[in-house]
Amino acid sequence: MPRASDLKRGMVVELDGVPHIVKELEAKSPSSRGASTLYKVRFNNLLTGQKRDKSFKGEDMLKEADCQRVQVQFSYMDNDQYIFMDLADFSQHALDVNTLEGQVEYITEGLEGITALIVDGTIAGIDLPQSVLLKIEETTPSIKGATANARTKPATLVTGLVVQVPEYIETGELIKVNTTNGRFMSRA
Repeated sequence: MPRASDLKRGMVVELDGVPHIVKELEAKSPSSRGASTLYKVRFNNLLTGQKRDKSFKGEDMLKEADCQRVQVQFSYMDNDQYIFMDLADFSQHALDVNTLEGQVEYITEGLEGITALIVDGTIAGIDLPQSVLLKIEETTPSIKGATANARTKPATLVTGLVVQVPEYIETGELIKVNTTNGRFMSRA
């Protein structure tokens, strides 16, 4: 049973008997002496997809949910269903586009390193890798002599995601993007 202070993004806990995944976590330290740190947590219900915000004290105990983590690979899209293949037994799992809200922009064909969360034999959600490689589809031309300084420009990636990249990056390049904040990390 984890404490609220031990929670990390991607952990699955039970709230009111229903599995929820930790999406965002924020620690707030009170100014008065003797007061305990508060943890504001945003959860997603794994069965309905609803968001839920809840605050905890650091010593509050939570119950870990009974869910299985399986390595999968994105295979293809079928209408608004994303099909993932289990890398262990090659079975397929489908998730609709609404369940993958905020994650679709990072999913490309053949993407590996995805962890599927299986609850009662059905896929309830996925956990993306920390970073993914995406190709730049469109950006303004690079500026001759531009160095790795703080000036950036917008770049549209193959998935439709728009990120700020340094001025020296060109159309057609592969870049590494952080999946937690959607920021440019480096060239591939």
